[in-house]
Amino acid sequence: MSQRVTIDPVTRIEGHLRVDVEVDGGKVKKAWASGQMWRGVENILIGRDPRDAWAITQRICGVCTTVHALASVRSVENALQLELPVNAQYIRNMIILAHAVHDHIVHFYHLSALDWVDVTSALKADPAKAASLAESLSSWSGNSKAEFSKVQQRLSGFVGTGQLGIFTNGYWGHPAMKLPPEINLIAVAHYLQALEVQRHANKVVSILGGKTPHIQNVVVGGVANALAVDSQAVLTVERLLAVKDWIDQLADFVKNVYLVDVAVVGGSYPEWTQIGRGIVDYLCVPDIPLDGRNTEFALPGGHIAGGDLASFKQIRTHDDAYFKDGVSESVKHSWYEGGKGPLHPYKGETRPQYTDFQDDGKYSWLKSPTFYDKPMQVGPLPRVLAMVAAGHKPTIDYAAHALELVSTVAKTKVGIDALHSTIGRHAARAVACAVEVDELARQWDLLLASMAKGDLKTFNKPVFPQGEITGVGMHEAPRGVLSHWIVIRDGKIRNYQCVVPTTWNAAPRNERDEPGAYEACLAGTPVAIPDQPLEVLRTVHSFDPCLACAVHVVDQERQPVIRVKAA
Repeated sequence: MSQRVTIDPVTRIEGHLRVDVEVDGGKVKKAWASGQMWRGVENILIGRDPRDAWAITQRICGVCTTVHALASVRSVENALQLELPVNAQYIRNMIILAHAVHDHIVHFYHLSALDWVDVTSALKADPAKAASLAESLSSWSGNSKAEFSKVQQRLSGFVGTGQLGIFTNGYWGHPAMKLPPEINLIAVAHYLQALEVQRHANKVVSILGGKTPHIQNVVVGGVANALAVDSQAVLTVERLLAVKDWIDQLADFVKNVYLVDVAVVGGSYPEWTQIGRGIVDYLCVPDIPLDGRNTEFALPGGHIAGGDLASFKQIRTHDDAYFKDGVSESVKHSWYEGGKGPLHPYKGETRPQYTDFQDDGKYSWLKSPTFYDKPMQVGPLPRVLAMVAAGHKPTIDYAAHALELVSTVAKTKVGIDALHSTIGRHAARAVACAVEVDELARQWDLLLASMAKGDLKTFNKPVFPQGEITGVGMHEAPRGVLSHWIVIRDGKIRNYQCVVPTTWNAAPRNERDEPGAYEACLAGTPVAIPDQPLEVLRTVHSFDPCLACAVHVVDQERQPVIRVKAA
């Protein structure tokens, strides 16, 4: 007899995602992913100046703020066909790469690693054995016996008080947990070290973006950073040298800790390379532009059909019709007025119509995006596979290194097909992070080289024409394809739609009743104890399900909360 299990909320950072699964015979037979709050930011933007949209849309989230700011200014610049100074591109690139590195580190260690690591088991570990094992895999300075002993004593203090503090609410002792105590101790130590390291990425974003979260330096036409080689009042060489030092420290951690830890966890759970495959139609967009018109990129993107890398079709520019013409969204199973079939984002509508949770009807505030009428998986896995298919050498090299490490731990050959899985999404994210931290250093070199030539320009003034123009701002965000779509008439916003990564992955069923990525990947997932659905969380968490981008609050009673008057 089947059993219905409801997990609400799901995520450790955002609590708007609900997942329902039907478990039968120890496996998930059917799943529903539901966004539990409405977004509505699109409606706030109607009638406003397009130059203000970036400051409003980045309030969609309190974490991934920069991605929406960048996608928004890119949408306006795309509509205007506005060329940017390359220095503005380099500064923007460094911000989004530092943000991505931060996001990946936090996702693995602080949001999902505890699905695989049994914290309390670390108390049984031998710190000397743990140090010997860690030092055999990496030259990281934080892998000593003294460090692990200190962490174990700290953890013992938590347990001794009866409170696990930051480690509360884990399924400790669950039969699906199988790491030996020494690896658990290593992972707990790196969890704590990652709390310190992730700050370096935030410092880079803060220096270049003015503040974080919610950067203040982007504008339609470039960035507000004034460059100089001899002034303390602007972005000068002295501050950029501090940025470089933090980049180097991030690279050390990513390559010698993060990449290794993911390989050890992956190699210790080889059965999870066969779980969570789901949708293998992948989509990513090119990013890190190297010219002012978004036609040359450091990181390629495109579409892969059916998991076959030979089918890769490249998306070449941010004006590529292959991407712009292929996206549409359905609201058949979403709490919106509908009945018009899937709509292209330029014609998208955001009119709420709540009906309560209906298994076969409407059950989510998320819309259901498709690419040429097919649901897609987006995120680091599609990104890495696309870059491998495109022949991007750094990605090929890091992917081969990661798979070699996994094979060593698993004591069997693990190939690239293993990436189409729950644990594969973690491995791909670590590979993407290694590629991105190297690219972050390269963008720093490019900016310094440009300044050395005397080029200090960072802004081109936009001019808005009369009549109607349209534009899309693409960004390959940490969680996957992000696109903002804008319709401008006579210098004011007429329509605005955000198609975000978590909407792609957490979508409800589409117009043809096909499941979204979460729902498809959960089918067949083993569940040992339905009341403790750790295995379900492992697969959902592997996507990094930050749902704030997809949802926000609506008050159907239309009660005023606060009134703001512009001067």
